[in-house]
Amino acid sequence: MKSCLLAIMAAGLLLAGGASAAEKTAQQEKMTMCNQHAGSQNLKGDARKSFMSDCLKKDSKMGSMSPQQMKMKTCNADAGDKKLTGDARKTFMSSCLKKS
Repeated sequence: MKSCLLAIMAAGLLLAGGASAAEKTAQQEKMTMCNQHAGSQNLKGDARKSFMSDCLKKDSKMGSMSPQQMKMKTCNADAGDKKLTGDARKTFMSSCLKKS
């Protein structure tokens, strides 16, 4: 009788744990999206930490952007930091956006 009761309790705990694991919170969803964006941009080390920090901030809209939008934003910022204009900017943007 005890072993049957223990088996039922164990099965109940497994089912309860499985249901909560399948449901992600909004923060977990945002973490997943930000992680995917950082991975698609091949960010490593401090650059990845900085990106993740900005992406996960409450008022950040980065978590809802597609990877292509994120890449465009990053390349655009890099071109601005380098003060590129005209053909030099177009060439830089083209090569930056082609990187995987």
